[in-house]
Amino acid sequence: MKVRVDRELCRGVAACVATAPEVFQLDDKGVAVVIHPRGVTDDQLWKAAESCPFNAIILEDEQTGEWLYP
Repeated sequence: MKVRVDRELCRGVAACVATAPEVFQLDDKGVAVVIHPRGVTDDQLWKAAESCPFNAIILEDEQTGEWLYP
């Protein structure tokens, strides 16, 4: 699974960082960035994506590019 952050939607709540700190961190502008996309299981990535109140975490199928979340 591929993970990315829509930086325009992110408001720096950091729920993704709290859920998967191995994958996400906030940059100097307070916006989430992916630091290690394979740092956790797919299940943990889903939890991190679902924890974002602004739906800024995007999950995609690596093979097809299909959006899986949101």
